[in-house]
Amino acid sequence: MPDFNPTQYAVPLFVVAVLAEMIWAKLRAPEAYEPRDTLVSLAFGLGSTVAGALLGGFALTLFIKAYDYRIFDFGPQWWAVWWAWPVCFVLDDLKYYWVHRAGHRIRWMWASHVNHHSSQHYNLSTALRQSWTGALTFGFLFAVPLVLLGFHPAMIAICGGLNLIYQFWIHTEAIRRMPRWFEAVMNTPSHHRVHHATNPRYLDTNYAGVFIVWDKLFGTFTPEVDDEKIRYGIVKQLGSFNLLWAVFHEWIGMLTDIWRAPWKHKLSYLLREPGWSHDGSRETSDMIRAKWQARVGTVAPLATSVADRNPIAGEQEAA
Repeated sequence: MPDFNPTQYAVPLFVVAVLAEMIWAKLRAPEAYEPRDTLVSLAFGLGSTVAGALLGGFALTLFIKAYDYRIFDFGPQWWAVWWAWPVCFVLDDLKYYWVHRAGHRIRWMWASHVNHHSSQHYNLSTALRQSWTGALTFGFLFAVPLVLLGFHPAMIAICGGLNLIYQFWIHTEAIRRMPRWFEAVMNTPSHHRVHHATNPRYLDTNYAGVFIVWDKLFGTFTPEVDDEKIRYGIVKQLGSFNLLWAVFHEWIGMLTDIWRAPWKHKLSYLLREPGWSHDGSRETSDMIRAKWQARVGTVAPLATSVADRNPIAGEQEAA
């Protein structure tokens, strides 16, 4: 079984890329970086690495147990089955789309994922703003079908690492558009800027990791428009550079809502979309977008599929 973690080898490239973007920002877009915000993002990245090391063992144990019940067997030298690698990579990216979408649509999962969206700046350091509490949401369960199909947990982990590396470079404003053919198939800075936007037209779109085709297939794609400046962050901004508040604020908000809610609504504050309230006192992304449509008199560019009737904001927040 190969012992290879692609993200470890990519770290020096991450550092060089962030420094290069900082130089670009100083010359072309000074507002792109805010020192305190960048420090918080770096602290998020460090904490996420530590949390993964401490909590990742449970997922690994589960995957190894599930692997005993695999439907297909690639043999003892599974790493030598060349065609399994691209298939695993594509299926893992499809898995990422759905776990990412769930992270925006289920408040329990959003409480962890909101960390990645809480910066009001969009730069390469934002890519490092990863959650400390991801293991608590059990999003790793989305990978169990891949294990049961016969893909070894190590293969899935390596493909997931490569997916994460790809997503690093799309967190930038330094690149406006890629060639049209590339934009049509792959996730790009333009597509991912939309995902991080709080503009009503952009809420809850472009969940892709590597291949933007998933969003186009499942009705969650929206292109970036050039005549509207993107606002980043969450709808109700943090208003603080306190690291612990940034990490746990949505967990605190969610648990507070559950505590205060009538018994028949408590579970809904855990499992329904962020922004939902039993008395209608808050706004979900669907409500925010509907108000925007009524105001501007247009139809949002997002194509909504039959399976996608429940857009997400946050607790007055959206990504």
